[in-house]
Amino acid sequence: MSELTTLPQREPTLRIVAMPSDCNYTGDVFGGWVMSQVDIAGSIPATSRARGHVVTVAVNSFVFKQPLFMGDVVSLYAEIVKIGRTSITVNVEVYAQRDPVKPVCAKVTEATLTYVAVGEDRRPRIVPPAE
Repeated sequence: MSELTTLPQREPTLRIVAMPSDCNYTGDVFGGWVMSQVDIAGSIPATSRARGHVVTVAVNSFVFKQPLFMGDVVSLYAEIVKIGRTSITVNVEVYAQRDPVKPVCAKVTEATLTYVAVGEDRRPRIVPPAE
């Protein structure tokens, strides 16, 4: 198990509570559920920077450091790390806050995803210059 930590000192991109329907019969959150939340969180800054629709083209890395459990408050932090001609690469860190009686925070997942800006025709388009 990784060491306990604290949340980053910035607003999370996404926060959600892991519910029973997100878990297996032992109360562990499905890895696929975590992956979908990471993809949603990563797409938020990518869409904003692209000023339009983006699609996920690659999961460059995905590391599950600790499990998530039913009832955990899950905070996802996404940050753009690279902008290409049509692509945007985003790092996403996932933290779990658990046990409200004796609060604990743990970094549970790290991922890097690449998105491509697309037009109405669903073809890649150039990412506009930063404003």
